[in-house]
Amino acid sequence: MPYDESVPPTPRRRPLIAAAVLAAVCLSAAGCGAGDDGGGGTAARPGPDGSAAASAPSSASASPSPSRSAPAPGKKSASPAASASASRPANKISGPLSGKTVVIDPGHNPNNRLHTREINRQVDIGTGHKECDTTGTSTNSGYAEARFTLDVSHRLRDLLLKQGAEVLLTYDNDRSYGPCVDERARIGNEAKADAVVSVHADGSAVGNRGFHVILPAAVRGGAADTSRIVGPSRDLGTRIAGLFVRATGSAPSNYIGGNTGLDTRKDLGGLNLSTVPKVFIECGNMRDPKDAALLTSPDWRQKAAQGIADGISSYLKG
Repeated sequence: MPYDESVPPTPRRRPLIAAAVLAAVCLSAAGCGAGDDGGGGTAARPGPDGSAAASAPSSASASPSPSRSAPAPGKKSASPAASASASRPANKISGPLSGKTVVIDPGHNPNNRLHTREINRQVDIGTGHKECDTTGTSTNSGYAEARFTLDVSHRLRDLLLKQGAEVLLTYDNDRSYGPCVDERARIGNEAKADAVVSVHADGSAVGNRGFHVILPAAVRGGAADTSRIVGPSRDLGTRIAGLFVRATGSAPSNYIGGNTGLDTRKDLGGLNLSTVPKVFIECGNMRDPKDAALLTSPDWRQKAAQGIADGISSYLKG
């Protein structure tokens, strides 16, 4: 993702920040102590070599009920969401999120680096033009961001399905590249999703640690108009940030967002073009050895998925 890497690092995180973020969520959510409480726009900045590893994504355990996914390039359909809905059975599990639709957007695609012409194609993000998608970043040992995002997305899907939600993935290792950022936004819009979360990991300097949630700024231009989703998206993002702290023990970013765990952006197509509440989460910095050790741990990835699921659940329950 073409993030602004010129932003100077802020001082190391203060120990009380994580507790402060969680406390803020507890005040806005109903009872933070309860166990069930709760980039275009999808690319992350590449590593120094400009590419990510090409390893195939690893999948989490099978879900209790199939989730939907958007069709691969070349398939003809009226819309990605409509086609996916017709080809996948509905979630038959009854739970607190029954009747709610969540779209999970796994950042990047491990094969993007093999399709540079296609992903470099410029797409309209309302306020300008950006690449269709990017390769994403990776750890120094070659663990690709795209593998991380799909693994966490599978774990997140399973947790939400168990609560009765309808879950749609923008892609599920079922296409050769992309989707482009405008299509990722369109999938959530056409599904009339109650919440959309784009899963990422950052690629910053060593010593820059922690997670941050990216919120849509108020933008208007062309097809972009976030006026109706800025408030709900902030609520969604704040809840995810606080409950991510609780589930993972990770602190908010010490280099973006002023130690709040929140960052507002107006240059991401996945947010600009969304008409439903949507946020991005950068779960950690793949280029920092300490963060990388967490991101490559299956146990930690399960905690990350739990934190995101808790935040989504809290938001949808109101």
